[in-house]
Amino acid sequence: MQRYPQGLGLLTDLYQITMAYGYWKAGKAETPSVFHWFYRKNPFKGDYLMACGLADFIEFCQNWAFLPDDIAYLATLEGNDGAPLFVPAFLDYLAELRFTGCIDAVEEGTLVFPHEPLMRVSAPLIQAQLLETALLCILNFQSLVATKAARVVDAARGDTILEFGLRRAQGIDGALSASRAAYIGGVDATSNVLAGRLFDIPVRGTHAHSWVMAFADEPTAFAAYAAAMPNNCVFLVDTYNTIEGVKNAIAVGHSLKAQGQQLKGIRLDSGDLADLSRKARQMLDEAGFNDTDIVASDDLNEYKIASLKDNKAAINVWGVGTQLVTAYDQPALGGVYKLAALFDEASQTWEHKMKLSETSIKVSTPGSLQLRRFSLTNGQPFGDMIWNSQDGEPPTALIACFDSRTVVAKEREYEDLLQPIFKNGTLVYARPSIHHSRARARAQVELYKKVNFALYPLGLEQTLHELKLRLIAQLRGQAM
Repeated sequence: MQRYPQGLGLLTDLYQITMAYGYWKAGKAETPSVFHWFYRKNPFKGDYLMACGLADFIEFCQNWAFLPDDIAYLATLEGNDGAPLFVPAFLDYLAELRFTGCIDAVEEGTLVFPHEPLMRVSAPLIQAQLLETALLCILNFQSLVATKAARVVDAARGDTILEFGLRRAQGIDGALSASRAAYIGGVDATSNVLAGRLFDIPVRGTHAHSWVMAFADEPTAFAAYAAAMPNNCVFLVDTYNTIEGVKNAIAVGHSLKAQGQQLKGIRLDSGDLADLSRKARQMLDEAGFNDTDIVASDDLNEYKIASLKDNKAAINVWGVGTQLVTAYDQPALGGVYKLAALFDEASQTWEHKMKLSETSIKVSTPGSLQLRRFSLTNGQPFGDMIWNSQDGEPPTALIACFDSRTVVAKEREYEDLLQPIFKNGTLVYARPSIHHSRARARAQVELYKKVNFALYPLGLEQTLHELKLRLIAQLRGQAM
């Protein structure tokens, strides 16, 4: 099912369109350019980012256009003098504009690290510029949530994780994007039914406190639910008194068992979850419900789950909502999109472009970059090297790391992670299923569990490293 409608050219910041107008007036709109999407710091003070959102960005690019109503709206915008902001000829140009460039990107579910090129957009300058805002909006958020989900899954140590965040998400699209990204990150199911339909994610859920409160008492409420849905009974037991709630769930569970059904689970949503879960487990086991799940919710995150696991909580299903879908402790990823090369028509050569800064972490890398991942013979990652594809195959297999270490990776197996997605505006990438991306993500996490991140080689190929240093010196000389 198509998620993004035809158009959405206006899903951008105004300054992208004003720059596009400036490029058009300066005769630079069709100049070939190269931009990269990357980030500078790992989220959640963690060790990695999980790339996510590519499938949605592909759909966006396929449908990207300025529709007649968009053009009519842009024609109403005025400058400071009250005159139209854009001339009609430019608006006519926008009306015919479609994406004709090339995109290469890491696949969804790939673990990546700061400063690495995660997507390369090679396109006419005006197109590459106009895609920036939507690209960052889609990819930054989904990568952030997928990373959070992977951390939650790791904390649960093999238990089932349910995403319960729809009602607390940042709007409709935020909720859908979060459900999708959380599933790729490793959660097992979502409560979001629309996300289940759109993305083929398993959906789970039973009842809320309001169900219990709508009946005369809790036993009546549980019995009524069991009568309505005997094959979907997970009872929320903390509306009035948790221990009494467990007793009432067990009583209805015996009735279900007599019908050939089962008490699938009970859910704890408040109180001392570790203590209550242990008591509930004992009560359930003594009543013969050894296979009944104990589900916990209550504003959980990876830290709380890990603490509960350490305290021997008898919980085996975790419902994680607000803190997952909002990436609660870091609500945004600082992903950026920078120009790295521009074609000079006069000399018929590529000009390297880079951003300087007094803050070293903000200095960008020039060229049309590719990301090469080396591995040991057992498949364990060995190190990542960024190289300039405009120079052809790297003359060496040296990683000049960001901390100035140089690592030889010459004899290692490797894979170039930026895969062709669009070529001359045509989609050339066979999009994997969401289940394939989820499996890739979990496999990546398992591979990197053996890696010492503090010692993991990550940096520029030697020739690119030297080019960057020369260009920094040259640009700083020009600025003085």
